[in-house]
Amino acid sequence: MTDTGWRPVKRTRTFEDVLAQIERRIVEDGLTAGDRLPAERQLAEQLGVGRSSVREAMRVLETLGVVSSQVGRGPDAGAVLTSRPDTALTDLLRLHLGLASLELREVIDTRLMIERWAADRAATARADTSALAAALAAMASASSAEEFVEHDTAFHCALADASGNRLIAAIMRSLRDSMRRYAVEAVDRLGDTSVLQADHARILAAVGAGDAAEAARAVTEHLAHAYPSLFPPMP
Repeated sequence: MTDTGWRPVKRTRTFEDVLAQIERRIVEDGLTAGDRLPAERQLAEQLGVGRSSVREAMRVLETLGVVSSQVGRGPDAGAVLTSRPDTALTDLLRLHLGLASLELREVIDTRLMIERWAADRAATARADTSALAAALAAMASASSAEEFVEHDTAFHCALADASGNRLIAAIMRSLRDSMRRYAVEAVDRLGDTSVLQADHARILAAVGAGDAAEAARAVTEHLAHAYPSLFPPMP
């Protein structure tokens, strides 16, 4: 019998065992985004489980942003590995915010820690600031709070990208996407966005000048302006 590399799984918690086997193969075979897993029928036969267990495992992986299921035959059959960690994190955070398992204060505190670090790293590395500048320019022409937040989000995600840490960038995207509604409400309450735009310009200038300490300070004061009820009054 040909060794396919797959091992028969135990009958207890079958779909979890399928998940464990897929994780093992991803690591051992060095699979990356774009690679294809065996088709559902083939995978079920190789693992010695029912197709329903494979199907359930694939649903979990798709929810986690690890695979993209595709319908096809022959070489086009099977799920394709993807890399969308921010998608799964966004859904999880949005649910926990909605259930009040997490408070907005906790999310903003996390943003503050991440963005101060990202601004420091981006400034130290003299990172490319073109994406930051483009987002700042787009904010000036925004005609609604929703549109402003869209460009504001692009600015902060670009700052995280400029840190050079992909996990930090993914976490930032998930944080911003999960709290989009709260960001729009904050902009609506503020009304005039000129202070926020000035804050963004200050962050951009500090990163461009390579001033890490000023970039971190600018991020802190920006979040205090956007969410004044969550920060003590500034002197």
